Amino acid sequence: MSAQIEKIALFIDGANLYATAKSLGFDIDYKRLLREFQSRGYLVRAFYYTAVIEDQEYSSIRPLIDWLDYNGYTVVTKATKEFVDQTGRRKVKGNMDIELAVDAMELAPHVDQMVLFSGDGDFRSLVEAVQRRGVRVVVVSTISTQPPMVADELRRQADQFVDIIELQAKIGRDPAERPVREAREPREPRHTPQFLQRSATVARVEVEADDEFEDE
Repeated sequence: MSAQIEKIALFIDGANLYATAKSLGFDIDYKRLLREFQSRGYLVRAFYYTAVIEDQEYSSIRPLIDWLDYNGYTVVTKATKEFVDQTGRRKVKGNMDIELAVDAMELAPHVDQMVLFSGDGDFRSLVEAVQRRGVRVVVVSTISTQPPMVADELRRQADQFVDIIELQAKIGRDPAERPVREAREPREPRHTPQFLQRSATVARVEVEADDEFEDE
């Protein structure tokens, strides 16, 4: 009798994953990432979460979102909110924790393993709740930086912690794959093939904006 194929779901905190990979000096190849986890079992869903600034004429994260949406990912977005704090400074909010938590709880009865790409300690309670439903939780982040990108409480709660540096050879993009024309066209890609070679570069604006986000 053959072993049962494990059902897997990926939950990717987009800004957090980019910041983690950036801290280690490599770019994520989302096509390779999807292929890697498809090879590990039956991939039920691969969620990607990101906040977007809706009022911009052109959002640099939009090409990445569109590509992911057409290539096997379930993309979840919401518009950021702007406000002025007590000192008169403009602030931007764009927290996707609730959306990720709701999806994870809904999908828990249908999967054997949840892979969370985030080091955010706020997810510790979610991980615990999912585990109570019989789901094994793997957290992917890094402790190879100073300070570590993963909260200690999240790492302890996970059934397994995987340092993303161990996956670099499998999900990282080879810098040699960058097109020569990128130096002359560093911003908007003209067509999908060129974009595929620099999806992680496009994601950079998302993280830089996220640095100014303030959670509730």
